[in-house]
Amino acid sequence: MNDWYVIRSGAAESDWNMALDEALLQQAPRLGRPVLRFYAWREPAATFGFFQSYDEVARWTPLRPLIRRPTGGGLVPHAADWTYSVAIPPSDPWYTLAARDSYLRLHQWLMAAFASLRLATGLCPEKRPILPGQCFAGAEQFDLLRNERKLAGAAQRRSRTALLIQGSIQPPPDDITRTDFEASLLDTARQLWQVRWTAWEPDAPLLACATELVTSKYSQDPYNQKRRPAGIA
Repeated sequence: MNDWYVIRSGAAESDWNMALDEALLQQAPRLGRPVLRFYAWREPAATFGFFQSYDEVARWTPLRPLIRRPTGGGLVPHAADWTYSVAIPPSDPWYTLAARDSYLRLHQWLMAAFASLRLATGLCPEKRPILPGQCFAGAEQFDLLRNERKLAGAAQRRSRTALLIQGSIQPPPDDITRTDFEASLLDTARQLWQVRWTAWEPDAPLLACATELVTSKYSQDPYNQKRRPAGIA
């Protein structure tokens, strides 16, 4: 069996959401197994890629707060989307995949989960740029499409400690509940990879790490707005 944790975080502030994802990235080796986290937003917000310019993305959206993600990618609005993250430790075979193959694996998983709910989706065969730097104003290769429109995209960050993937589904399908989607994603992983799920709550070391990251980085305008942020260990 392939043991994973699943965390259902509910709605939180945007700085906490990004901090907890980075904490999972940092602490993945200690946790020793992949973690799938479902979460939501207490207020409309937007996140942008680690290497993007704040001044540019601030002109592209009126949504605030505007928070730098620990992953790459472009600008993503979070008004009513379904958000999730996956943290993969180096001990798991997924960690060794090239970025392109990792992205494909992720969206094949989502496509199979939606198929089990009788929602037809497909993988984008090639990049479809529309607006620069805005994730849901175009499509990357292997993004998930519904009726030729982007439904799901993601951003990745690989470090020495783990692979972090942050994903968004928007707009969520009207004919599927989030609860059903999350259950289907778990069931699909059981079928595809023999995953055995353990419901888990962040422990004290993970919470302490996330709290420090909120204080030192994600709640701080100088960090979110700096042109070249420091890298992630």
